[in-house]
Amino acid sequence: MNTRLQGSWGEAFALDYLKGKKYLSVAQGYRSRWGEIDLIVKDARYIVFVEVKVRKNDSFAAAREFVDRNKQERLRKTAELWLTRHATELQPRFDVIEIYAPNGTETVRPKLNHLENAF
Repeated sequence: MNTRLQGSWGEAFALDYLKGKKYLSVAQGYRSRWGEIDLIVKDARYIVFVEVKVRKNDSFAAAREFVDRNKQERLRKTAELWLTRHATELQPRFDVIEIYAPNGTETVRPKLNHLENAF
């Protein structure tokens, strides 16, 4: 499957899930020279920077394990840049959403794990 298509599909699926949990969408695909934050959402307390990982299964490793220290540091730097450009009183938080889709974008009921305050 096309990785870019899979990523876009996963981000849309994750955003629908978050909206169902009463989060409001702030930005999608925010890029800096350090990398990209897939989703930025907010609720009454938090501005949440979300990394979405889509995998067919977790037989090799959990999707969250692909958000290693280097990736976390790049996400932090990108979030810091976003925060300098967008004033907010909300507490920042980093979440990871794992989506397991055995049949890729054709999966009828993907499994989603939302790890709040992941790092």
